[in-house]
Amino acid sequence: MAQMNWQTLLSDKRFDRKESISPSLRKRGRNEFERDYDRMVFSAPFRRLQNKAQIFPLPGNVFVHNRLTHSLEVSCVGRSLGNIVAHGLLDRYEDLPFAASDVASIVSAACLAHDMGNPPFGHSGERAISAYFREGAGRVWEEVVRREGDRWEDFIQFEGNANAFRLLTHRFEGRRPGGFALTYSTLASVVKYPYSSLSAHGKGKFGYFATEEDTFHEIASHLGILKLQDSPSVYARYPLVFLVEAADDICYQIMDLEDAYKLRILSFDEVAHFFESILDEEEKVEVREVLFTIEDCNERVAYLRSKVINHLTEACAQAFLDHEKEISCGTLSSPLVSLIPSAKSYQSISRYAYQHIYTNRDVVDVELAGHRIFSEIIEKMMYALMHPDNAYSHTFLNRVSSQYNIREESTYGKIQCTLDYLSGMTDLYALDLYRKITGMNLPFA
Repeated sequence: MAQMNWQTLLSDKRFDRKESISPSLRKRGRNEFERDYDRMVFSAPFRRLQNKAQIFPLPGNVFVHNRLTHSLEVSCVGRSLGNIVAHGLLDRYEDLPFAASDVASIVSAACLAHDMGNPPFGHSGERAISAYFREGAGRVWEEVVRREGDRWEDFIQFEGNANAFRLLTHRFEGRRPGGFALTYSTLASVVKYPYSSLSAHGKGKFGYFATEEDTFHEIASHLGILKLQDSPSVYARYPLVFLVEAADDICYQIMDLEDAYKLRILSFDEVAHFFESILDEEEKVEVREVLFTIEDCNERVAYLRSKVINHLTEACAQAFLDHEKEISCGTLSSPLVSLIPSAKSYQSISRYAYQHIYTNRDVVDVELAGHRIFSEIIEKMMYALMHPDNAYSHTFLNRVSSQYNIREESTYGKIQCTLDYLSGMTDLYALDLYRKITGMNLPFA
């Protein structure tokens, strides 16, 4: 059976360079994977995550997680997962061409980037965009997009993961070749779904748009990622994607419970019950002894959360090592959190969250607002792109950043330009633009 090889899977070659880094340059203070991490932190798209909602609306009196704090926490967990797994691999195989810190840096950098392509208003923003093109006014462009030979499925299943890969690799107007010019290994670690929208089968999950398909093929070929299917192409997951996914799964599920407690959606007893259900009996005894010494309920929840994250991190790292052969052969499709001893407890928390937290009125209200706001912005932008010589169009397009190609000729390109602009907005910017273009608010109001 074909198997991916760790000798080729880790590469410090950058997307903007023809060759890998020379040995002399590798000896400098930071390795290339650490540079990937730093490029994320210092980038404008990463900073904008501070004003994008995670699940709950951005904070009023109570601070809850936004996309920035979520990504930082995911990156911390990802670094730990990478370290544990790398040490396990180094013990298992001889002469591996990497250090444990290399794997940790790759995973932590990919974790920072994993949500950078998400539009405003969290996952509800993705659903709003998809709905607009699938069943809303955006359907008017389907026939012409298909007639031009382009991929309509990219829009009716709009996916933040694919948009992140585009953001990281696409050369926007006036920018450097190669997008962020990250290493091939970091870029591969971002792609959770290594296939296009043609292979998504209506599930709304895919890894790259038609415009970035050749880019992913190039990365996969260089790293030796297995190709499982031709026409349309489907690849095996790059192994470190499992660690990025696990870090995300751990953080969003556990931190959402803590946020729900802070917002009084859950009581202390409820959140403590869920957290303790993850732990084994020995851990429960230790936790209860420590909780007895903590009086502040917020601190008690924070302590429980830290123990649960530690438990899940170690369990997922072990699951990776236990299933490493299946991962290398491209036959494992299950997320690591489904393979750990406490999987049933984790799934119980997930079901409760979907039934009681993600249907909270404030969360639903944000999604409803997102549908209206996105529809208005997309319609105005598309009108301007279709009729650029009109006075209104000229005025509107003056607001659009010069990095977006407003001269795209194809309808697919115009829609993609619109979504590039929209997904780059923060929640507050999108709301402010909506108010201004509808006349609800003026600069001096």
